[in-house]
Formats: sequence, C-alpha cells, structure tokens
Amino acid sequence: MQKRDLNKSGGSGGGSAAPAPKRGRPFGSTSGSAASSFAADSAAPSTLLGPSLQVHTSFADQNNKRIVLALQSGLKSELTWALNTLTLLSFKEKEDMRKDSLAKISGLLDALLQVIDDWRDIALPKELQRTHRARTLGSNSVVTGFGNEYEALGSNDGVKQSGLTDASVQKNGAKCRPSEWWYDEDGLFNLDDEGRAEKQQCAVAASNIIRNFSFMPENEVIMAANRHCLETVFQCIEDHTTEDEELITNALETIVNLAPLLDLRIFSSSKPSYIKITEKRAVQAIMGMLGSAVKAWHCAAAELLGRLIINPDNEPFLLPFFPQIHKRLVDLMSSPAIDAQAAAVGALYNLAEVNMDCRLKLASERWAVDRLLRVIR
Repeated sequence: MQKRDLNKSGGSGGGSAAPAPKRGRPFGSTSGSAASSFAADSAAPSTLLGPSLQVHTSFADQNNKRIVLALQSGLKSELTWALNTLTLLSFKEKEDMRKDSLAKISGLLDALLQVIDDWRDIALPKELQRTHRARTLGSNSVVTGFGNEYEALGSNDGVKQSGLTDASVQKNGAKCRPSEWWYDEDGLFNLDDEGRAEKQQCAVAASNIIRNFSFMPENEVIMAANRHCLETVFQCIEDHTTEDEELITNALETIVNLAPLLDLRIFSSSKPSYIKITEKRAVQAIMGMLGSAVKAWHCAAAELLGRLIINPDNEPFLLPFFPQIHKRLVDLMSSPAIDAQAAAVGALYNLAEVNMDCRLKLASERWAVDRLLRVIR
C-alpha cells in the first residue's frame, strides 16, 4: 500500500507513476486542425469559421446566468441556443489560453445534468415499438380525461383518440377539441416520436458538453465531487444495451477522465442523491462495459478500472469482482486492437501491484503469462 502511495504521488517508475493522461481531445478538435492552422496564418481571427471559431473570453461571464436559465426553461429555442453556446465554450484547443472554469458557474452543471435526466425519464429501448396502451388510471372517475371518461360523458360520438382515429374521420379533416388533445396519446402530456427524438438530441448534446468539461483540468475536482454528475453518467453506462451509443460514449469518457480523482464512497456519502447508485452498481456498470458488444468501450472500461484501483479507498469495492476482471482483462490482451491490449496490461499491472492475490493468480496461470509474453513480442 505504501508503494502505491509513492507511485500515486509521482515517485519512482511504474505503470501508475505518471499522471493519467486524458483519453483524447474533445469532438472536433482534431478534424481540420491543419486547415485551421493554415487559415490562421492568412486570415484575421474575426474571419475564422467552423471549428476555429473564437469565443470572447468575457462571453461566459456576461451570459452565464442567461445560459443556466435557458437550460432550466425547457423551451426548445432557449435550450438549443444554450447547448450550442456551451458546445463552443467547452471546445478548447491546446493553445487556447482561456481559463474560464465552466463547471464553477453556479447551477450550470446541474442544469446540464437535468437535460440528460429529462431524457432518461422518458427514454425507451431502441428496439421497442409503440403499441396501443390501455388507459386504466382513473377509470372510475369522470374528470381525469383517461379511460372511460368519454363514455361517462356521453361523448362516444366524438373524435376518438389519435391511435384509434378512423380513416374516414381523418379524411374529413375533423379536429380534436383542445380538452381532448391534452390527454391524447401524442398530446400535451405524452411526447410524440418527433418530440422524443428532439429530447434525445438535447441529451446527447448535453453529454458531449459535460465530456468536454472533463478535459479541462480546472473542472475535474468539481465534477469528481459532484454526486449528481457521477450518478447520471454511471446510470447511462449501466443502460448501455438500450441507450444511445453516442450518449454512452460521452458518459464513459467523462468517467475515464475523472477516474484519477474518483472516490466510489461518494455514493454512500451524505451528499444529496438524485439517482440511487451504489458502489456495487457502479462497478457492475463498468463490468457491463467490459463485456459489451462495442469494442471501443472495452478499452475505455479497462482503462477506467486501472485508474480506479490506484485509489486505496476504491479497493474494497473492486476486489470482489477481481475474478471476473482478471479473466476479461487477460482476454483483452488477445485483442487485435493495440489500445485495448495496452489498457488491459496497464489495468493488470495496477491490480497486481496493490493486491497479492491478483499477483499470485496472474503468475500461476500459464495462459495468462503466455498472453503477456505475446504482447511483449
């Protein structure tokens, strides 16, 4: 344990001695970099377009309250403006000298997380098809708008609900009364498919902004200590089989970037909880990513485990899963992807360094040693 602490503080050589690097650059920061650098030599900053668009350093300070209120409003136009603005502000080139700590803006991080939570509340599995739903809520009451209200009010001759409307009624262009539309299948209280897709796009955009935040060192400490942030991203990767892939990727890379500062005990702390995520569920979510169908997630999950185990406080939550972790990491060493091999070796190194049982198990299995030797060759 003492050796690990030395390595963690930047002591002698070892796989965990150097600070954990970021997984990559925010989306768009590498594409067109050569073109933008060429344009920078031949054009004034005011004429630059696209990924090289410059945002004045005082913009966030002057508009931070408006951005937060726009996110909280839930209005499509305001939400779109705020997300587009934050996407620009969260984009930071290597030579960019902006030091605005966006996560420090009061209420901003929670407002972004609420956009994701709003989508998560109505999210449906990707393969689920909408079918007719029986309305039984308040079926014995005549004032709810659900179930048998139309029969009770003698309005059977009126327009039926949207999912059951006759073709002849549609052909004649009959319109629903406002009071009927409110309780329609696709009415005010039930988003239609288009509205659902727009909500999902907003959630993906918000997750991309949060991911970009995690690349900025000045935001790391705040985000790693924000229980709402960690609960939301862990819940997203927990539902990786049904949720949007881009949303999962953004959530996973956010956790990987925050992993060196992440203490799993935050899920049992006295901080306010928005989603009941426990330490065990968090580790199980990571294990699910290790066995997922998307190969790119395997590398990120292995890297995440390697970074989490460095913190002694995380060890009690990871060790019960060691047999599964060990087997999967050894399997990843046979992956043709070099990144996955490197992540698996790094995670195994850190696990073996902090736990004697892991070290003995790894050394006693010939097939595991053979795969390590193949990586070296």
